[in-house]
Amino acid sequence: MHSRGEKDMETRALIDAYYEAFNDGDGEAMLALLTEDVIHDVNQGERRTGKAAFRAFNERMTRCYAERLTDIAVMVSGDGSRAAAEFTVNGFYVATDAGLPEAENQRYRLSAGTFFAVRDGLIARVTTYYNLADWTRQIEAA
Repeated sequence: MHSRGEKDMETRALIDAYYEAFNDGDGEAMLALLTEDVIHDVNQGERRTGKAAFRAFNERMTRCYAERLTDIAVMVSGDGSRAAAEFTVNGFYVATDAGLPEAENQRYRLSAGTFFAVRDGLIARVTTYYNLADWTRQIEAA
């Protein structure tokens, strides 16, 4: 049996590993931290379910954007079942994404946040938010 403090420390380590894999560009390491039926709610987009959908989304993101996350602050519920993170996205728009402005290697910097649900030591839901209007303004001004 885990104590309450152990569960939240395990969840914090899980979320830290997720962001480390993101910053390393290691999509497979990210996938290894997810449940098979992971729910992925994308900012201003459709809900995706399952690792295959997460992989496809991640591959598109890797193709169109070069991003590094900094100033990551992770918060975890006492029982470890939920977490949230606030961070800064430092990126370059390197290939045009469908329905968005033309990519010309524009630089952007955004505040963003993600909410997580954790089940059996794995991430079961990823819900990310950022200001799309701010991103668009930065891309068009570059």
